[in-house]
Amino acid sequence: MLTKEMKNQIITEFGGAETNTGSAEVQVALLTARIRDLQEHFNKFPKDHASRRGLLKMVGARRRLLKYVRNSDVNRYRELIQKLELRK
Repeated sequence: MLTKEMKNQIITEFGGAETNTGSAEVQVALLTARIRDLQEHFNKFPKDHASRRGLLKMVGARRRLLKYVRNSDVNRYRELIQKLELRK
């Protein structure tokens, strides 16, 4: 579970200021943190299919946001991917 302090840290790291919560980079970073948290949950509870559906919806939302960032500015996309360690 993401705490308020963790969310604020992610927002300031990727958005520049605490009030910049709507930028695509911040949204992708928050979704990535929630996805990683849920992956740990599924290691404990592999039969939790209701939460798995939510995970798949989050992955799809992150994919769409990454596509938007890639189409608007490729350099921002590459930096974001590198910071979040999404691609190998």
